Amino acid sequence: MQDSAKLGERVGYVLKSSYPSDVPVIFPDSTFNFGNFEYLDKQIFSSLSEDSLTLDSAVYWISNFSLDSVQAFRMPVFEVLNYDSISHFPQPATLALTLTIDEIPEELAFEENNSYLNIPVAFNYPYLIIGVSVLIVIIVIAFLIFGKGLFKRWKAYRERKKWRTFISNWEGSMSALVKNPGIQEADELLGLWKNYLENLTGLPYKEWTATEISIHLNKPEIIKDFRKVELIIYANRVDDNIQEACDNLLNISEGLLEEKIDKIYNHD
Repeated sequence: MQDSAKLGERVGYVLKSSYPSDVPVIFPDSTFNFGNFEYLDKQIFSSLSEDSLTLDSAVYWISNFSLDSVQAFRMPVFEVLNYDSISHFPQPATLALTLTIDEIPEELAFEENNSYLNIPVAFNYPYLIIGVSVLIVIIVIAFLIFGKGLFKRWKAYRERKKWRTFISNWEGSMSALVKNPGIQEADELLGLWKNYLENLTGLPYKEWTATEISIHLNKPEIIKDFRKVELIIYANRVDDNIQEACDNLLNISEGLLEEKIDKIYNHD
């Protein structure tokens, strides 16, 4: 084996044995206890026999991970008997540890450097948690104080948005009815009006007759407006005041909208 090696360096250990040819001898395998050394590999050479003597040899590749300055190492060969074996050891081989770290000088040399070094500031998570907690408390308090009013405003906003959509559709349908007073146009206008009132109030306006609607709204005059539109549907005749009848129906729906918004703010 070589005299010295670095820590963890691959080292070859040569093991030879000369013995009578009729004596059974075996070499250690990877299960052998290598002590402070780590087994890496094994290279076996062919036996050489001459004059009733046999010469065997093998190279064991090992590495040292001990920090001791000198390591002693040896491996036996085993003479096999009937029920036991005899270990034959050679003289120990020594391996010195080669250090690769330079010696530390007695006096350390310091390099002067007065330039500003920017040290990143760690994020303060406790402050973040406190800030988020305070924000949540403020939001909860604000909701308890102003939440009901905000909810009412949101409901009123939704109703006005539905009204704007209805007005847009109503103007288109009424314009089509005035220009071309046909059965389809008249039926579409009444259906649009009843559908909006049903969504606004939650009552079955689409199933009610003109008389039932007038009774519920307590507006008997609405029957005349319905008749002017229904005259087109059932008799295919156009009343001269059809525009006025449509305006009256629109005014009624707008009045119901204002009643609901007033109820949202003052009664809900």
